[in-house]
Amino acid sequence: MIKKQKKTGLIFFPAFDWAISPTHPEREERLLYTQDQVWEEGLLDFDNIIEFKPGLATIEDINRIHICVPDAKSVITESHLISAGGAITAADRVLKGDVDNAFALVRPPGHHAMRVVHGARGFCNVNIEAIMIEYIRRHYGPKRIAVVDTDCHHGDGTQDIFWHDPDTLFISIHQDGRTLYPGSGFHDEFGGPNALGATINVPLPPRTSDRGFLHVLDHVILPILKEFKPDLIINSAGQDNHYTDPITDMRFSAQGYATLNERLAPDIAVLEGGYSIEKALPYVNVGIILAMAGIDYSHVREPDYNPLALRESDDIMRKIEKDAAEIYKLWQKRDAMKAKIVGDAGYARRRKSIYYDTDGISEQQEETVRICNDCGGLVMIDSTADTGSRIYAVIVPGRSCAVCRQEGEDFYAKTGRGKYHAVYFQDRDRDVFLVK
Repeated sequence: MIKKQKKTGLIFFPAFDWAISPTHPEREERLLYTQDQVWEEGLLDFDNIIEFKPGLATIEDINRIHICVPDAKSVITESHLISAGGAITAADRVLKGDVDNAFALVRPPGHHAMRVVHGARGFCNVNIEAIMIEYIRRHYGPKRIAVVDTDCHHGDGTQDIFWHDPDTLFISIHQDGRTLYPGSGFHDEFGGPNALGATINVPLPPRTSDRGFLHVLDHVILPILKEFKPDLIINSAGQDNHYTDPITDMRFSAQGYATLNERLAPDIAVLEGGYSIEKALPYVNVGIILAMAGIDYSHVREPDYNPLALRESDDIMRKIEKDAAEIYKLWQKRDAMKAKIVGDAGYARRRKSIYYDTDGISEQQEETVRICNDCGGLVMIDSTADTGSRIYAVIVPGRSCAVCRQEGEDFYAKTGRGKYHAVYFQDRDRDVFLVK
């Protein structure tokens, strides 16, 4: 039972002028039905639910987190700046104390956009939550931040961006990647060598219902959050786990989403996916809003809601319980694992093949990180796309140590254009972005 009401901010941006195609699932009706439901239910008549207009993110906000090829203006529209600006507005309102928490119901979404951006993938051009997180750190100081991604698809972009960041805990709960795009998000994706354990993936079997989701919340997510002790919790609030969603195969309900948000108690929620436009989104979003505001949500139910019919099999539940226990044990062993994995290496490398399914672009990437006990580590990226673009990027982490900073500045100074179309220098610590 919810006992205490909270002041909750809402930021809407349906993006009337942005769509992949007129009939594509990611279109403006996703939010229009929710807005109608919010008004019909009279949510804005509650004194503790307040609507705010979205602000406008800047190119500098994007460059603080992304390496866009050839530049940010070429991969975004104004709608992306407003969507990111809506998330930033939510953060500002919370951190200035205007509200206790806030929900940015904005589109286009962003959690499949990775650190390097050659185009759009998974309907995402730039990463809305990541842009907001680095804005928070730039304007409100260093913070430990936890992102809990509840979208049905693995948040591979957010994972990639914060893979080496020990101050950002990324937890993704999603449908098993063997059965759904983007085909990633497994237990062994556990963070980079300087941030081992700061990435937690919880793949769930298809047809998981409220019971399975909430078991993972109680036995994996909440215990890890308690140990990590974040200053802020952000819910990357995808809603395509719903039992009516046309492109997934899960059985979460509006009641389940509301209960999850009540227990998780995010400071900021940012909308991601969810494509059951009439049967799910209005109910799910109303449930989340009421839960965040501390108002009874027990009456929020889909017309065809039947929890017994949706309930996963006992075999599926046993698998979820077993996997949850193993994931939590993995988290508890993170420090011992780091000593084994890192050893005496000075640098670590990983190679990635990335497909931008929305734009049909293929990228080959080699990423090198300096092993460091004092910060997230200097990162260097050599990236080639089949568009013909090859770039090199040097990235100094937030709260950088002196050695990683000096090596980063030296690498950038000595790396000429040569075989590269551009060489980028991104200093998250000092908020510097350079291109040559």
